[in-house]
This record gives sequence, C-alpha cells and structure tokens, in this order.
Amino acid sequence: MAHAWRQSPQRRFTVAEVEAMVADGLMDEDERVELIHGELVPMSPKGNQHEVLKVALLDRWYRARPVECALAPETTFRLSEDTYMEPDVVIYRRADGLKALSAPGVLLVVEIADSSLRYDMGRKAKLYAGFGVRELWVIDAVKLTTRVFRSPSPEGYRETQDFAASERLVPAFAPAAFALRLDELELR
Repeated sequence: MAHAWRQSPQRRFTVAEVEAMVADGLMDEDERVELIHGELVPMSPKGNQHEVLKVALLDRWYRARPVECALAPETTFRLSEDTYMEPDVVIYRRADGLKALSAPGVLLVVEIADSSLRYDMGRKAKLYAGFGVRELWVIDAVKLTTRVFRSPSPEGYRETQDFAASERLVPAFAPAAFALRLDELELR
C-alpha cells in the first residue's frame, strides 16, 4: 500500500521575526545563517585561511580608509524585509550610517570564500545584483584570486572580471584608498 506523504508548507520569516527570535533566546546571536527571501540558510563554516585573509584585509583597509568611509565586518546587511546577508566586509559612506545602509547605497561588498566559493559566485552574487549592490568582490581565500562583479541587474551582474593575487584591485565606487594587491597583504 502506497503512503501519501504530505509536505507541510515551509515557514517563511521576516528579518524582524529572526531578530525577535534572537532577542528571545530562540536563536543564538552568533548562529551562522542568512535569511534569503524568508528562508533561513545555514552558512558554511569559515576555514583558517578565510579568517587569516579577512584579518589582513581589514587591517589594511582600517589603516588606509578615508575618514568619510566606514567598514562593517560581518554585519547583518538587511536587503529587504525578508532577506539579510552577512558579507565579510561592507564599505559605505560614514555619513549614510550603518542603520540606513541599503544595497544601492553601499560602496563595496566583499565575500571571502574558502568552502563556499561556488555559492558566493552563484546564488549570492545573483541576490546582491538583484538588490542593486553596485560592486561585489568574491575572493578565493585558497587561490588568492578575486572575481569582481559590477553593473547589477535583476538577472545578475552584467560585468565580471577575474584578478590574480598579483593584480591590483581597484574599486569603482569606493575611494582608491581601498585599492590593493592580495599578494601584498601580510597573511599570518
């Protein structure tokens, strides 16, 4: 006899509901998830090389950044009422403030990937483009290569370019002080 399995409808959440669950202790505030169109999506664990590269990158940028810009590492980047991402670095105009941060207003989003490279260059890049993030860098922490995404559209980014560690990365929307070569970072 065949069983008829019923799949219960999946519960969709809003950013406000997830924040309330954290405030009520139902979710750990350090739980590694992102909310994508109402669905809680677990994030890959960060490898050691990911963390080494992130620390070196942040150290370089904190020292070089102009006063009118701010950096937010691993911030909850709210893109809509049912979507937030947790990029490794967001660069934005200090005058805009973190509370008012919006996808079109951000200067640069950086994702560092060791185990999540395909996901970051695929689904995440498409999401960022769909919300209007003007520039995204996805850095492969293992190979020290970078794919730069620009010119967002609802279907994805219209421009992508790959860079080796020895090539200079220059942001299109953030000040030139954030330009760098990955092979010049002190990776310890």
